[in-house]
Amino acid sequence: MANHDPISDMLTRLRNASEKRHERTRIPASRLSRSIANVLHQEGFIGAIAEEGEGVQRQLVLELKYSGKHRQPTIRSVQRVSKPGLRIYKNTRQLPKVLGGLGVAIISTSRGVMSDRDARKQGVGGEVLCYVY
Repeated sequence: MANHDPISDMLTRLRNASEKRHERTRIPASRLSRSIANVLHQEGFIGAIAEEGEGVQRQLVLELKYSGKHRQPTIRSVQRVSKPGLRIYKNTRQLPKVLGGLGVAIISTSRGVMSDRDARKQGVGGEVLCYVY
């Protein structure tokens, strides 16, 4: 696989782990994956975030959250929006509302990675990385 997209890889690992009801999942650590994980944590989609390993082997360990007696995953859907082959940028007024505000769009802005809500508050647009709900 020559074209490697670490964000898609991260989202796929999250999706698969929550579908299989895993307690936690490991993701190769990078500044961007750490930022996305922090937004997911702030928005209540994942629990604790830990780091393991040294140097190139560093990994983020994300604790997945479930609700109810049937352990329904809090992450029901993860969709990659902007891809390496087709980047999607939106200004403040065009920022998407996911499920009428129930979900979150993760935006990479000039002020860092944030949720669509925070980007609207700060009046910044950017690259729409993914939708999570």
